Amino acid sequence: MSGAGELLFEQPSKDTLRVILSGSWKLGQPLPSTSDVRQQVESAGAIRQITFNAEKLGDWDTGLLTFLRKLWKLCSSSNINLDSSGLPEGARQILELAAAVPEKKDARKADGRVTFLNNLGDQTVEFFRSSSDLLEFIGEATVAFFRLIRGKAQYRRTDLWLIIESCSGQALPIVALISLLVGLILAFIGVIQLALFGAEIYVANLVGIATVRLMAAIMTGIVMAGRTGAAFAAQIGTMQVNQEIDALKTLGLSPMEFLVLPRILALTLMMPLLALFANVMGILGGAVVAISMPNINAIQYFNQTVAAVRLWDLWIGLFSSAVFGVIVAISGCMRGMQCGRSASAVGEAATSAVVTAIVGIIVATAIITIITNVLGI
Repeated sequence: MSGAGELLFEQPSKDTLRVILSGSWKLGQPLPSTSDVRQQVESAGAIRQITFNAEKLGDWDTGLLTFLRKLWKLCSSSNINLDSSGLPEGARQILELAAAVPEKKDARKADGRVTFLNNLGDQTVEFFRSSSDLLEFIGEATVAFFRLIRGKAQYRRTDLWLIIESCSGQALPIVALISLLVGLILAFIGVIQLALFGAEIYVANLVGIATVRLMAAIMTGIVMAGRTGAAFAAQIGTMQVNQEIDALKTLGLSPMEFLVLPRILALTLMMPLLALFANVMGILGGAVVAISMPNINAIQYFNQTVAAVRLWDLWIGLFSSAVFGVIVAISGCMRGMQCGRSASAVGEAATSAVVTAIVGIIVATAIITIITNVLGI
């Protein structure tokens, strides 16, 4: 078995340096460094070409390839021609392949920490870019809606009915469960506090107004954001990955009208109905807790709820739910249309759709609450 790898040098001409490879060049044993070649080049003077002699070379593996790769980089930076004709066939082919495919500039992770100001600037630029994309998407959706009113929108009505079914009947169980539990929680907390003043009956006011005016719409919107908004993003994102959206554009069909418009319509129409159902389940959940108290019966709870809840409270809740439906649908469809061309991008789009929808719901709730307070309703 030959010894460890060694380097020998000879200079057949003034501008040529020949590197003689000998011994075994395998990982796990000490191997020469390219610094030896650099010192030889600097001492020789005007070297313009490096050649190889591998007649004494023994066994080799990636240890030799690593050395050749570093030597190739050294020659490239020093403007020296590297002649690989004297290398073994396998090593020469791999070296030529590595030289033929340059490394991507952004392939390596950037070194060093990102400062706070740089991070803040990047996040600010990303925020304004995302806001611009959102406004553009809303504008395109608005144009598609007006085309629908004029009867010129291109979409399949069967798709609309299928999406309505998915957004309505199939969502009732989870909406019912969440609304019932929220009503139970509100009533339980209210009864504990109101019992300190002997005013347990007013738990009906608390649950009724909070549920009808706000909580039913918010909880329904959040549930639909996680259930339907993420589904919209995943469906459209998968179509983006499979280039189906590109195919629609090639056929002259607008993806905004064919894919986005039916989803926005379906969720906007169904959200008030789901919120109305959530109102009933939330009040029912509150009744379960209140009726368990010795001083409250079902008739008293029902009469107190009817007296406390105004018609304005119901309309505000239904209006809020319709707004939340638009927000959830736009968030899901927009993230799906922005999806990348990989499988991981679909998951990222679904996650981003849920986060965007929930943030939008909270912001819209704050705006609606301020407006109703200013208007005195």
